[in-house]
Amino acid sequence: MKHPRTPARWRRPFAVAAAAALVLTGAAWNAAPAAGAAPYALTVDGGGPRLLQVSADPFTDTGTGSQHATEVEPDTFAYGGTIVSSSQVGRFPAGGSAALSWNTSRDGGATWRHGILPGITTHQGGGNWARASDPSIAYDARHGTWMIAGLVIDAAINPVGVTVSRSADGLRWQDPVRAVGFDGQGYDKEWIVCDNTPSSPYFGTCYIEVDIPSSDNLVVMSASRDGGATWSAPSGPSGVNLGLGGQPLVQPDGRVVVPFSTDTTSIRSFNSTDGGRSWGSTVLVADVVAHGVAGGLRDGEGLPSAEIDGAGRVYVAWQDCRFRAGCPGNDIVYATSTDGTTWSAVTRVPIDATTSGADHFLPGLGVDRATSGHGAKLGLYYYFYPNADCTDATCELEVGFISSANGGATWSAPRTVAGPMPLSRIAATGGGAMVGDYLSTSVLDGKAVAIFAVGRAPADGQAYDEAMYAVEGGLPVRGGSTPSSTGPVAFTGPVRERQLPPPVRH
Repeated sequence: MKHPRTPARWRRPFAVAAAAALVLTGAAWNAAPAAGAAPYALTVDGGGPRLLQVSADPFTDTGTGSQHATEVEPDTFAYGGTIVSSSQVGRFPAGGSAALSWNTSRDGGATWRHGILPGITTHQGGGNWARASDPSIAYDARHGTWMIAGLVIDAAINPVGVTVSRSADGLRWQDPVRAVGFDGQGYDKEWIVCDNTPSSPYFGTCYIEVDIPSSDNLVVMSASRDGGATWSAPSGPSGVNLGLGGQPLVQPDGRVVVPFSTDTTSIRSFNSTDGGRSWGSTVLVADVVAHGVAGGLRDGEGLPSAEIDGAGRVYVAWQDCRFRAGCPGNDIVYATSTDGTTWSAVTRVPIDATTSGADHFLPGLGVDRATSGHGAKLGLYYYFYPNADCTDATCELEVGFISSANGGATWSAPRTVAGPMPLSRIAATGGGAMVGDYLSTSVLDGKAVAIFAVGRAPADGQAYDEAMYAVEGGLPVRGGSTPSSTGPVAFTGPVRERQLPPPVRH
């Protein structure tokens, strides 16, 4: 869906040292304050959201192949009045990045501080690994600790394990601990969460999900009970347990629910009711019927975005074309569960008509955990093409937002947040142009905050100017009158194949 735009105004959000070498000390960045807020050059509907650039790639290539001025694949998490985000910085085409960032706001996303996590890669100093990828964020309320999990990759481009960086305030970060792996196997797409309910018998337990590609993408879990300092040996569910992109969530009674993708064909989930000491058999959430995103864009192959409300209802969203005759493009859809075992019918988010010709993908669903049930507030950021039938030369990538104030029964009108961006402004990978394999949204105080990649026209002879942006202060989660729907189902397959081979996943 297109919205009218008013003329744009530019000024650089902050100075980035053009001569920054690919080797940069983490200490210098960790001491750096946030840059001044400045608008991205886009207004929508005559007074659209003001975008802030919250970070930038400080590395310049010195022959290692990192693409300067690229940031991709952000995650966010909010607790109290603090929001922490992380992304890949300096993306390599063959996989991984030169470093992982941290971006922190203590005022609801109005202003940000940023830096590079220390001690991970050799590029920012003090690290042991050649590359890093797949950041995921959690907060441990019992131990007062922020955590950023990341996948680390060796010089042979093998993802060797998961590290966890920790901070007491989201601003000063310790060197990482080794959490999972480092045993000669390959690992991919980890995710981290903590049990933050004081009445839970497992309050203060944190969980990591990760898959093992060398074992056919076996899904496994690890737990920590000491603020992320040490982690248990991995174990996993029974049943159909091969996949990737699991996102563990913890209900108020301590039950852990883990939705994951079974390599594009379905979404499944599994549970633990004993603090991660054992895991049950997987169950089907829904089969997936998805349109192959045009232009060769790397779209995460439909990885789910999962969140939970204050009463423990789990929401799982993904891209799907079942409601569009002939599967010409995707909607964002979701299913819900109160126990992680029985799931609702697949529900369509009403962004536009099923005949719109648009394609929606890479959902980042957020739920206000101070709300629940019929009063649950949902915020959904997503990427989209206004015209699904485009090519790598003609596709226009945009960021949209829509919200619900009644648990998804009805939705607001959608808003265009950023774009259009030609794919040539997005980091190149073996699986296509990349903004990320996932997107994330946090909702607090009635505002939805997401960090997302925006590709601007590069200057000064650079190939890219792709950085992380956020709407200043977030977007209000408002209700609307457009109902969601569970039918009619207009397409069941087969789906169109991707225009490029499956992407390198890290």
